[in-house]
Amino acid sequence: MEVAIIGGGVGGMISALLLARAGVKVALFERQEQLGGRLAFEEGQGYRIDRGPTIVLLPEMLQSIAREAGIGDDEYELLRCDPMYRFHYPDGSQLTKWTETDRMAEELEAISPEESSAYRRYMRDMQPVFLEGKALFLEKTFLERRTFFSWRNMKLLAKLRVYSNVRQMAKRYFGDHRVIDAFSLQTLYVGGLPSGSPSLYTFIPYAEHAFGIYYMKGGYASFAEVLERALYRENVTVYKGKRGAVRQIVTVDGAVKELLLEDGTRHAYEKIIYNGDFPHLAGMLQGVKEPMKPREFTPSSGCVLAYIGVGKRWEKGDLRTTHQFVMPESLTDSLRSIASNKRLPGESERLPAYYIFNPCELDEEAAPAGETVLYFLIPAPIPVEPHSTYDWDKEGSQLVERVLEDADKRLFPGLIDAIAWKKIRTPKDGANEGWFQGGSFGIAPTLSQSGPFRPQYAPYKIKGLYSVGASVHPGGGVPIVMQGAKMLVNHLVEEWAAWKVN
Repeated sequence: MEVAIIGGGVGGMISALLLARAGVKVALFERQEQLGGRLAFEEGQGYRIDRGPTIVLLPEMLQSIAREAGIGDDEYELLRCDPMYRFHYPDGSQLTKWTETDRMAEELEAISPEESSAYRRYMRDMQPVFLEGKALFLEKTFLERRTFFSWRNMKLLAKLRVYSNVRQMAKRYFGDHRVIDAFSLQTLYVGGLPSGSPSLYTFIPYAEHAFGIYYMKGGYASFAEVLERALYRENVTVYKGKRGAVRQIVTVDGAVKELLLEDGTRHAYEKIIYNGDFPHLAGMLQGVKEPMKPREFTPSSGCVLAYIGVGKRWEKGDLRTTHQFVMPESLTDSLRSIASNKRLPGESERLPAYYIFNPCELDEEAAPAGETVLYFLIPAPIPVEPHSTYDWDKEGSQLVERVLEDADKRLFPGLIDAIAWKKIRTPKDGANEGWFQGGSFGIAPTLSQSGPFRPQYAPYKIKGLYSVGASVHPGGGVPIVMQGAKMLVNHLVEEWAAWKVN
């Protein structure tokens, strides 16, 4: 069996490695000059920082699948973040998230004894639900929707009150709006709003406390470099840049036949895996007799990102952490305003919430000695209209300046005057790179785009065509995408074994 993979993101690379180790000949095609997809670095003037993901969740899942792909634990290093992160509020108060249950309960005791006891109850309730949900949803596929609607699944969904959203789930336990935010904001990690993502995604805030969050030394994008080295070790054929740019997937009589590249060359394959934002797949198919029935997808949330190199380093203390969130008066109102207005906050409007990644807090070598590198993420409206007249460059830059001024006053005194390097990315940049409507995380984790309603690894009735990635079940986040790749490869290997027997 010979398999072609279109797209060198994490899903494509893990699929390639697992297949190669199963004895399959694999060719990987990537139109960019580097592999990694959203797992990449921004670099300039001696600074380097992650472009996309920064928080490592579900470390055991990542490590386990990496080992199966032939990657040893000694090829990368995970550093535990504890405290996990800190929230900063307009009135100057703070809330710190800790991994250890007693420490977190003590933190919440300062708000009220009720919030502290509610947290302990939350952790007790969520443990069995998470374990069962992991087995039933994260480790199973739903090629036929009816397989999802089993009695066991329905019982679990009833426990989770799946008709409610993640924020509503948090409100069942907590009363203070700051604590509710602290146990629902995590849907933003996978491109969903807390009030728009089904309660199933409550597993994310629970998993943070149950398993901790980590930083990958050298940056999360260094994992892409580890994966690429492993690809060559496993003799995967890799085409990058012009040689890896696929124009179309050619099908004949309901089965894949070959890839047509942008330069006109053709490569014949009987099995092809698409690792890109799923909504683009239908437009790449050639030779389909019946027109593909279009499906409207909701894109994940967008964001404006600022990468900053600073010619100074701040002393460690009780104010700054590796990950921190600066909160508005109302997170819900702020996110809803951005989503409904389809525009960034203007100068007369209050700043939205924003996230700061400061790897130097954990990794002294993340920036040159005595200097700092920072990453600012600001929620942005979606979708990006194909022919929008919205001036992303101008208004994105203005918003970043306001955020940096705010951060200078609150957390990093002297920041503005010490900036030595700055780069800004907007949803427009993501859209130009093929991200669906500029969304930063594939399609959104809404109820109609989760579980059996999310695209599966065999999405169409086309023999030999498969899909993997953040927009495909089980969803976004590096370890979850890896899990999706593992499920797909297990299916292909079983198919191959059955074919050899027959």
